[in-house]
Amino acid sequence: MISNYYEQLVMDRITEFLVDSDLAHDPDYAEDIACVALNQLPARYVRHAVDVSFYMTREERQDIENNVDAVIRKAIEFIEHRRNNPPDDRHQS
Repeated sequence: MISNYYEQLVMDRITEFLVDSDLAHDPDYAEDIACVALNQLPARYVRHAVDVSFYMTREERQDIENNVDAVIRKAIEFIEHRRNNPPDDRHQS
């Protein structure tokens, strides 16, 4: 089965980020964060994620993890901003 290497990594890291949050059990919130974060990452399609990890250097893995953490933080900020400042859907003439 082909999958995007980042999908599971992002979902796992989101779970870690939200572990102490009241929103930890809100799948919609986590999925919103995942969508925003994944759209900031390159697609990296693989057959088996374990194979990719095996061939990466420690530095490459660390760079990927740091990048994933950064985009998740940005995604959380974006989602929180949108939740606290919903767009005005009224059309002004």
